[in-house]
Amino acid sequence: MYKAKTLLAIGAALALLAGTAAADTAKTPFSPTNRVTLKVLADVVPHAELLEFVKPTLAAQGIDLVITVSDVDRDGNEEVDNGEFDANYLEHEPYLNSVKAEKGYDLVNAGNIHVEPIGFYSAKYKTKAQIPAKATIEVPNNGTNEYRALRILEQNGFITLKKDLKAGEATVSDVAKYLKPIKIVELDAGVLVRDLPDFDGGVINTNRVLEAGLDANTALFREGKDSPYANIIVTKTARKNDPVIQALVKALTTPEVKKFILEKYKGAVIPAF
Repeated sequence: MYKAKTLLAIGAALALLAGTAAADTAKTPFSPTNRVTLKVLADVVPHAELLEFVKPTLAAQGIDLVITVSDVDRDGNEEVDNGEFDANYLEHEPYLNSVKAEKGYDLVNAGNIHVEPIGFYSAKYKTKAQIPAKATIEVPNNGTNEYRALRILEQNGFITLKKDLKAGEATVSDVAKYLKPIKIVELDAGVLVRDLPDFDGGVINTNRVLEAGLDANTALFREGKDSPYANIIVTKTARKNDPVIQALVKALTTPEVKKFILEKYKGAVIPAF
């Protein structure tokens, strides 16, 4: 009788362990012996560099990270929406929302990773006070980045924008008043660094500056640490809580990654976690 009870107890314990293991497998469908592939489309700097930094961490968990670097004309949202990539890492949420409204993509922000403060650069002047009257200033012509560029020109006393602008949307036509006699030229974000010597200055995204090998800390002025434009991991809405996607976000938001960002980019890139 005692032996029978003991065997029943052992059997129950084994069943419980088996059930727990099954539950764990369902919750985390990857391991060093049960590997999965995670395909992510990313900008070169700092996005792909940060992904490379966490690649060994994910590999140890059983996730093989495949990083594809995006080109200038590829925002990555269509490719994630159609399943070509599991996620992208190259945009902020206001831009994602504007694309979703236009294209109807079923995408979501899975996590904030870092901020790249947009800044004003010049190949001719070292301080804001040196910028002359009738200066020509280049700004990115794409959606939210033009809004950001015009906002920091407003914050630094060059222009006044129309009131009640829709957040994240503005063009030169939305300038209500020029406080200084400048000319603003809208250009593709990919050519701003290249064309900077032809202008008195330009408002340029930090990743473009870093990609060109320039020192982002040479900006005459730029957004503060409170910028709402954190770069994010974008995935399909149905995959927001996918353990593989969450493992990626978790790997990118550790104290080790924060230290890497602060030491490597020296303030040009700011952790958003």
